[in-house]
Amino acid sequence: MATYQMSVSVVTQYLPEQSEPDRGSFVFAYTITIKNTGTVAAQLISRHWIINDANNQMEEVRGLGVVGHQPFLPPGQSFEYTSGSILKTPQGTMKGSYFCVAEDGHRFEVDIPEFVLSLPRTLH
Repeated sequence: MATYQMSVSVVTQYLPEQSEPDRGSFVFAYTITIKNTGTVAAQLISRHWIINDANNQMEEVRGLGVVGHQPFLPPGQSFEYTSGSILKTPQGTMKGSYFCVAEDGHRFEVDIPEFVLSLPRTLH
């Protein structure tokens, strides 16, 4: 088992009640679970997102923590949070990384694999 390792899983949801398709506003929620699958406790310090819509318009987002938290995760522990993104198109993608610092001071990044934001029943 790797000493410094986190797993990331994502579930997405389109929010029609908050969206305004006629105005090019498509609102999505995503719930992320990050789990320390390594052998050393670590804290999530910051995030970096790359968000692309179907028109290849890219937005980068950087910031401290996630939803106001910088969770400290001992081995085997997980943290779940829900956040959102607004796209100008009915489909898009997100990917990124978390910057973490282990209990022993080691710094490392955790990749967030690309995931799709899409209206239900629009992808083949």
